[in-house]
Amino acid sequence: MDDTLPSADMGLAQLAGAIAEPARARMLCSLLDGHARTATELSTLADVGASTASAHLARLRDDGLLSMLAQGKHRYYRLASTEVARALEALLVVAGVAATPFTPSTPDRLRHARTCYDHMAGTVAVAMHDQLQAQGWLLDDDGEGEGEYRLSETGAAGMAALGIDVPQLQRQRRRFACACLDWSERRAHLGGALGAALLQLALRQRWAERELDSRALRLTPAGERRLLAALGAP
Repeated sequence: MDDTLPSADMGLAQLAGAIAEPARARMLCSLLDGHARTATELSTLADVGASTASAHLARLRDDGLLSMLAQGKHRYYRLASTEVARALEALLVVAGVAATPFTPSTPDRLRHARTCYDHMAGTVAVAMHDQLQAQGWLLDDDGEGEGEYRLSETGAAGMAALGIDVPQLQRQRRRFACACLDWSERRAHLGGALGAALLQLALRQRWAERELDSRALRLTPAGERRLLAALGAP
């Protein structure tokens, strides 16, 4: 046996120690809904000060339970993997308690659909992102889940059928396709050149319309259905 590798019992004890601290446990449980949160939000949920929260988050990241995504000046934390989520859910079942639900505070019209720089954000955009992944059109570019995407052959053909010039987008001096954390949903929507092209497609097809003096987008129920159907939704 290689003595440099932690034994199963020691590894389990280390993880149990990370989860056993009440403030850290509250942080982890609050992230089970799949929505990312800032250190400030997690410190409030855990009822601890900023410096204490920072130490707790560092411990949870070091132990492989959390990952951190930097976006602009904000730092968002989420569970490191689906395996971590399943383990926590199993422990909650044993403990006989439920996880804390996520309650967004964004106004409804902005939460549903809006622009984020030059691409679409909101619940509709998150649904688009998830649909593209579910259909196998959008793939992790590096296989590590770091938020850089590429199109599969099927995805490239689907985009071409929609009139999107994928090679031209790939030649642009910007990221081709990337995960952009949605500030209302706290889940990813699609950014980069491909995200911008999809917004322009929705506007050209009149599936979406810009609201005057606002970042909000107006989508009729029919427009929303057609947009998602164009991306392979049943």
